[in-house]
Amino acid sequence: MKNFVITIARGYGSGGRTIGRMLAKELDIPYYDRELLRLASDQSGINEALFANADEKIKGTLLFKKARAAYMGELIPPDSEDFVSNDNLFNFQAKVIRDLAATESCVIVGRCADFVLRGQPNVLRLFVHAPFDYCVERAQEVHPSLSREEVKKLIIRTDKRRADYYQYFTGKNWRDADNYDLCINSSLMSWEKSVALVKAFRDINLAP
Repeated sequence: MKNFVITIARGYGSGGRTIGRMLAKELDIPYYDRELLRLASDQSGINEALFANADEKIKGTLLFKKARAAYMGELIPPDSEDFVSNDNLFNFQAKVIRDLAATESCVIVGRCADFVLRGQPNVLRLFVHAPFDYCVERAQEVHPSLSREEVKKLIIRTDKRRADYYQYFTGKNWRDADNYDLCINSSLMSWEKSVALVKAFRDINLAP
C-alpha cells in the first residue's frame, strides 16, 4: 500500500488519543500529536511555547471570520511583523502535516489535520466521540483529584477550545460529520474493536 495518513479529531474523554496510539502501534507507523508543535518549531525557529499557546489566544469575534483560504504553503517571512501571528503558526503546522503526509504513513491527532489534508488521496479522516457521561467517567480516571463537577467543566472548556480552534482556521463546525470519513462512538465498543474497525475501513477504502 502507498503511504496513508489517518487523522483523528476527538472529544475530550472519548479515548481518541488512546485509539490513535493503538492504531499507530498496530499498523507500525509513526504517531504525531504534540510532536507536531516541536517539528513546526524546529522548522520555523519559533519558540514551541508560542505554538502551544496559540489556540488559547483565539477568542472573541475573530472566531466568526470567513473561512480561510485553502492552505497552499504560504508562509509569512521572518522579517514580517506577522511572522508569529496565529495564522502563520497554523501555516507552519500545516506545512509539517503536509510534508509528513507526502513522505510517510502516520497517524496525526488534532491540529485540523483533516482540513489540511482534505482532497488528498490515501487519507482517512476519523472523528472519535462519546456521550458526555462516558467522557466524564473516563476523564475522572485520568484526573482523580478533580471533583465530578470540575471534570465536567474541564471537558466543556476543552471541547469548546477545540471547536473554536477548528472554526477559526477552517470556517467549519468541528463536530460536523461531513468533515470526516468515519465517526466512531467509542462508548459502544472496546478500544481494540475501534482499532479493528478503523483498520478494516482503511483496507476497504484506501487504494492499494
